[in-house]
Amino acid sequence: MIELAPSILSADFGHLAQHVQAVTEGGATLLHVDVMDGHFVPNITIGPPVVASLRKATELPLDVHLMIENPDQYISAFVDAGADWISVHQEACVHLNRTLDHIRSQGANPGVVINPATPVHTLEEVLDMVDHVLVMSVNPGFGGQKFIPQSLDKVRKLAMMRTARNASFRIEIDGGISPDTIGEAVRAGVEILVAGNAVFGQGNPRENTQRLLKLATEATLQRV
Repeated sequence: MIELAPSILSADFGHLAQHVQAVTEGGATLLHVDVMDGHFVPNITIGPPVVASLRKATELPLDVHLMIENPDQYISAFVDAGADWISVHQEACVHLNRTLDHIRSQGANPGVVINPATPVHTLEEVLDMVDHVLVMSVNPGFGGQKFIPQSLDKVRKLAMMRTARNASFRIEIDGGISPDTIGEAVRAGVEILVAGNAVFGQGNPRENTQRLLKLATEATLQRV
């Protein structure tokens, strides 16, 4: 199943509820929430109060991506605010196994994220613990960056590792997903596509969502 997860970081926060409704009508089945602390990444975004407001505005699962230091301190707060999925960076977690266990114990689906310079093999010991693996296809911290093509090599490796281990995690990608890159990502094995500017940057978010999903679905027929 291919899913599009619009990233609210690129939405108009003055009309957030309307934008959420628009992408839902367009076929989005997940909302991606980028949380940045100005330390792990060079930007500051939102915290649990915005997640709580989103929870009131939608029944879609909230995919909360913690780009922060010391994520263990904030997992409970985000779950209480309404997060359904929580992803943490391999690079930010000293005790990754324990952090992923903590996420699941709080009732959320755990995911792990790797930056462009982080090798896939660093995740070998946790692949049986996660519901999804998020591959960053830009360096995290800002929206609107150019897609890094080499990230698709990681997607292919993860797909092979999943098969070899008979694991069930899904593969997600975040960064630079657009009409020009979405097909390539799907053909490489991506199942969850995070898109920000391509959904909210220009035009109608509902129509943009429909277009991206159409391109992604067509690409599934061309997977190799």
